[in-house]
Amino acid sequence: MLKKELLDILACPKCKGDLDYDRKKNRLICKKCRLRFPVLEGDIPDMLIEDAEKF
Repeated sequence: MLKKELLDILACPKCKGDLDYDRKKNRLICKKCRLRFPVLEGDIPDMLIEDAEKF
């Protein structure tokens, strides 16, 4: 689970927009770009665009 302090400063690497945090599936979501970024090992966000899942 990500800390609130980290969530407050993270932004989408593609559009620089806000991210939503899906606590159940442990991933960050950019609704504007329609990308889901995985969170590895419980608290390490993988913010590489090529690793993101499109939806």
